[in-house]
Amino acid sequence: MLHIFIDADACPVKQEVYRVAGRYGLHVTLVANSWMRVPNEPWIALKVVGDGLDAADDWIAEHAQPLDIVITADVPLASRCVKAGARVMGPTGKPFTQDNIGQAVATRDLLSELRSMGEITGGPPPLKKRDKSNFLQRLDDVIQSIHREHRSNS
Repeated sequence: MLHIFIDADACPVKQEVYRVAGRYGLHVTLVANSWMRVPNEPWIALKVVGDGLDAADDWIAEHAQPLDIVITADVPLASRCVKAGARVMGPTGKPFTQDNIGQAVATRDLLSELRSMGEITGGPPPLKKRDKSNFLQRLDDVIQSIHREHRSNS
């Protein structure tokens, strides 16, 4: 059964996920290090994990399976979930796949090194309306793709 997991602590597209998941009747689990308000819907769950550095990432990576979708901007988590067979998307709608995850990890490592040397300061730019629109379209496309694959394998 297709399930959406959200790396929720800093995810800027939770409302968009709720909208699409509600339309398709999908379950959503937000995974976070602390409590947060979520809509009171039976198909939305909040899993609060310990304060450990990668506790949320570990929980998601342990539970994500093929036919699941993971929403995260965390490249190492994306890599783990891609290896588990899940579909993974960043909050701008960018997919993480077997074909591009190696490059994403290498880019992340390079940027991390440049930040530690003081060459780069600040984080990613805030999401624009266009990014959220792109995310919505990509999420819809991924869900439809999974449904097509599941039907053809049944």
